[in-house]
Amino acid sequence: MTEMVKLTPKDFATDQEVRWCPGCGDYAVLKAVQRTMPDLGVDPARTVFVSGIGCSSRFPYYMETYGFHTIHGRAPAIATGVKLANPDLDVWIITGDGDALSIGGNHTMHLIRRNLDCQILLFNNEIYGLTKGQYSPTSRVGTRSPSTPFGSVDRPVRPCAFALGSSARFVARAIDVHKNLPDVLKAAHAHKGAAFVEIFQNCIVYNDDVFAPFTAKENAGKQLWLKAGEPMLFDNGAKGIALDREALNLTVVDVVEGDWQAADVIVHDPANKAVAHMLIDMPIGSFPMALGVIYDDPRPTFESAVREQNAAAAKGKPADLQALVAKGQTWQVGKEPREI
Repeated sequence: MTEMVKLTPKDFATDQEVRWCPGCGDYAVLKAVQRTMPDLGVDPARTVFVSGIGCSSRFPYYMETYGFHTIHGRAPAIATGVKLANPDLDVWIITGDGDALSIGGNHTMHLIRRNLDCQILLFNNEIYGLTKGQYSPTSRVGTRSPSTPFGSVDRPVRPCAFALGSSARFVARAIDVHKNLPDVLKAAHAHKGAAFVEIFQNCIVYNDDVFAPFTAKENAGKQLWLKAGEPMLFDNGAKGIALDREALNLTVVDVVEGDWQAADVIVHDPANKAVAHMLIDMPIGSFPMALGVIYDDPRPTFESAVREQNAAAAKGKPADLQALVAKGQTWQVGKEPREI
């Protein structure tokens, strides 16, 4: 019996020059993915990365797997075709906030609601980086850019709220340079179905430090890393999240001497969709940023349903291509075509 060779991160790195701006958060995400692949035990020959258009969409060139660099917003459509053609492939979608939520918004929504078995990594830098800094669907009100010189007046899309509203069964958040990113990637890969991961990615050129209120070292206390079955504590355990059962909303409570039960801090249940909505909606400032696996409640996948339907339709029928081609309406041209 042939012993399986343990792969390393280098086995998933190509010989292509990585071309992002120095200091871009994409480098950290790429390294995190390459480090995570060996731990997942995936086969590079059965792994596919599909991207659209944008800075993040260079990703397939840098992964020693199969890959498609497709057109703007259409990565979900290509990924759906790949998965239906060969459901045994491990499909990853790499996209950005502009690619997935603007021109590709409809494709992203339908892939999520269909529950195709794939991992969707949405790099959110709240700006259009590749096309020189215009505001994007996730840019905040007041964002000044070449296309909004007086400040954006649009209300931004919240990627995780969009995913949950599209019937996502797995929703998570992570930070490009955070040590917990590989754990989130592993959880997404373990989920059977469409796993949606929003990654806060810093664009050092056009939107530097936009996430600093919760990503900067001095603001690490504003990060709420969720773990199933554990209390929702943050700020080194000094604070927690409780549920106001009368108002039906979340509140921040102080935790004295580690007694989170006395503070009525709630325990994270990833299958609780109502609380997941509340966690996603928490405003930064008075609340922390909810990170990690926010919602995880699997259901049958799209491609499994398609396979079952096809198998049922073909059951007991011979595979006869000639009969299929000859079946149906036929006609014969009885007269010569008239000259014009």
